[in-house]
Amino acid sequence: MKTCMIVDDSAVVRKLVRNILEPLQFDCSDAKNGEIALTACKTSMPELIMLDWNMPVMDGMEFLKQLRQVPGGDKPVVFFCTSECSVEHIRAAMAAGATDYVMKPFDSEIVVGKLVQNGIIAAG
Repeated sequence: MKTCMIVDDSAVVRKLVRNILEPLQFDCSDAKNGEIALTACKTSMPELIMLDWNMPVMDGMEFLKQLRQVPGGDKPVVFFCTSECSVEHIRAAMAAGATDYVMKPFDSEIVVGKLVQNGIIAAG
């Protein structure tokens, strides 16, 4: 079973992503900010991270920069899932080490498409 950490300050979004991923055989954990997520990743690094940009305590960009410095932190596939959709935000996320970008609002078809496109799950 693949592992995923959902990092978003919205409980509704965390539940939505969990409901999309669990039927795809992902073991999901979640965190409401980047600080909590970073601490959890140091204990058990997930294979996939679904990451919000705007969160209290530690935002998604700061989390990603710190994650990539942690031993093993270069391994997770990281999808930014956010309403920050300017070209500048996308470029900054990719430069910081994001794998891909998912615009909010999203649905299961979009998430599954990104998982297939990035080779995380097989098509079909």
